[in-house]
Amino acid sequence: MTVLVTDTGFGPETWTTGFSEAGSRETDEGLDLASDVDPLEVELDGVPAIRVDFPSFADGRGFTIARQLRLRGFQGRLRAKGHVLADQYAMARRAGFDEVEIDETLAERQPEDQWVFRADWAAHNYQARLRG
Repeated sequence: MTVLVTDTGFGPETWTTGFSEAGSRETDEGLDLASDVDPLEVELDGVPAIRVDFPSFADGRGFTIARQLRLRGFQGRLRAKGHVLADQYAMARRAGFDEVEIDETLAERQPEDQWVFRADWAAHNYQARLRG
């Protein structure tokens, strides 16, 4: 079972039409992207949601993918999936992700309060701290 993390904390899965890879995607489904995909080559027309895989918490390529998709004009639902830590939540939000999908094991190790603490993601950055 997965746990969905948003700025309000933990919640259940709310995307009901599923995710699939680019070649097999139905029109109402979201698009699953691997961490090694070139975001400039992703066809965005008609895609309502994109889920980007994080195979390791040390693999930051997903942040770059999210940023590039937003810069290209993607306005749909953008989700990080996998090994994203609570400490990385603010970065995920700044990169353009709307939510993070984690498994129950990670949710137990890093409880909801750790994620909610970082939910004020606009304030948890270097530049905001310098501005005072």
